Amino acid sequence: MKKKISFSAQGRQADVGPMIIHRMLPNTYAQKVGSFVFLDHATPTLQKTRNSGGTGVHPHRGIATLTYIIHGEVEHFDSAGNRKTVHSGGIQWMKAGNGILHDELMNYDSNTDSKLTHGFQFWINLPAKIKAEKPDYLAVEGSEVPQKALPDSSGWIKVILGNYEDLNANIPNYLPQFLYHIHLQPGKTFSIKMENEVEVAALLLSQKVVINDALFQSGEFVEFDRESGTIEISNESNDDIDVLLFGGAPYTEPVVAEGPFVMNTPAEIVDAYRDFYTGKYGKIEAKIGRVQHES
Repeated sequence: MKKKISFSAQGRQADVGPMIIHRMLPNTYAQKVGSFVFLDHATPTLQKTRNSGGTGVHPHRGIATLTYIIHGEVEHFDSAGNRKTVHSGGIQWMKAGNGILHDELMNYDSNTDSKLTHGFQFWINLPAKIKAEKPDYLAVEGSEVPQKALPDSSGWIKVILGNYEDLNANIPNYLPQFLYHIHLQPGKTFSIKMENEVEVAALLLSQKVVINDALFQSGEFVEFDRESGTIEISNESNDDIDVLLFGGAPYTEPVVAEGPFVMNTPAEIVDAYRDFYTGKYGKIEAKIGRVQHES
């Protein structure tokens, strides 16, 4: 039996500097999907010049940020001393834990001739005991992301988080959760069975897509019910399509979110702001960004 679709929605525009951002989660209908409490979609953009400034130094606590860059590159700095750039297909993961400052800069990929940028940032809510741990960081280049061909030359699947069949993601996973990038050829179909109580949503990256017999547009966020059942993604167009499918077990602890902090109680939010303003998250020594130049 196919899973029922609870709702679909377009994101609201929330641009950051020159980046065109659509905020997909939270939205009018859902505050979270499993442990995912936030999703920004940096829509496909042809970037004429390289950016020289990042999003601005800011704090996080209680979450892990996961940035997946489909086209372009993302430069990362944080107050734990991590500095890294990943390129098209790569992932930046940062466990904020008990508090960290970071900055990010998105540009076109300096390793290719393409000027296209396209990416996503998820916030993953951590279990309470993990929120108290020290920050951590991991960068994964595109060539290191687990990937396999789908049967019948249908396309491929990448496992960004969690596991699928014999594939296991490099990113730490503190609760049962998953994030897949599914690429389908014209006329092909991908199906996956979801167990009872699993929260799951899809984000359509390009073209029109048929999901469980309903047609959806590019850029739509689609959430399903929690009953066990199958999700069937069909490509009825003449071009390849891409879909992100993500979710996991419900996050059962209390959730209190304010600004860049996601904690379990209001008192913990107060503590997060106090520690930030008293300098307990450290500081970023290096300056993000390269000199802006004409391409």
